[in-house]
Amino acid sequence: MQMAKSASKLAVVGMTLALAACSTPQQRAERAQAEMADLMTIYGPACSRLGYAPNSDQWRQCVLQLSTREELRQVPSYYGGYGSRYWRGGYWGPYW
Repeated sequence: MQMAKSASKLAVVGMTLALAACSTPQQRAERAQAEMADLMTIYGPACSRLGYAPNSDQWRQCVLQLSTREELRQVPSYYGGYGSRYWRGGYWGPYW
C-alpha cells in the first residue's frame, strides 16, 4: 500500500515536470531568435574583423562556426580531462 502511494506521487511529480517543460512552437521560435541575437552580438564583431560583410550569409556562417567551436571547447574530452597527450595506451601499455 505504501509503495503504491509513493509510486503514484512519483508519477504525479513526473507528469507535472513533463508538462512544465512543454512549450509552444512560438515560444521555441522566440527562444531561438533570442539565442541567435546573442550569438550575433558576441561573435559578430570578430567575423566583421575577419572581413565578412555584416549580415551576409558568410558572416552568419562565421558566427555559427565560432559559436560551435566555443561550445566544443567546453565539452570534456574523451580522455576524462587529462587530454590525449597523457593517454599512453591504458592498462596494457602503449604497444598492446
